[in-house]
Amino acid sequence: MNLKARRLVVILVALSLVTPGMLWAQDRDEVAKMMNAGFDLLQKGNYREAQQVYEELLKKDPTQPLALNNLAAIMVKQGKYDRALGYLKQALSHAKGHRVTLNRVCDVEGVCAVCRMSEGQFGSEDLAAILKSNILMVQMAKSSRSGAK
Repeated sequence: MNLKARRLVVILVALSLVTPGMLWAQDRDEVAKMMNAGFDLLQKGNYREAQQVYEELLKKDPTQPLALNNLAAIMVKQGKYDRALGYLKQALSHAKGHRVTLNRVCDVEGVCAVCRMSEGQFGSEDLAAILKSNILMVQMAKSSRSGAK
């Protein structure tokens, strides 16, 4: 192999190692922007629009646990506790190892914490613990609401 061919091989190998990391970072930033757009809509009370954002995000990544968590909060707002629990349990099954930074947390109907992502950085909060707490709160709300009827 001549010198030009070797250089080309080295460049191609280097690009193949660097490109996936760059794409992952770009995807993570896009996810953070979509998550936060949905969060902002929730804060304003625009639940239908927020739901559309999270559903769009889940089309790209059906296992995105933060989107599933926030979609569960919308279901709580609508009184759909079984659907909320389904989303939370699905999120929990994909939350292992996810560390998040919670910039802001809002409370939906006194039941489910909604998360806002930090863009471009990793966090220190264990997402699984947040989801477990949300599951317990939704289960309690479901039983108290059904018992009140």
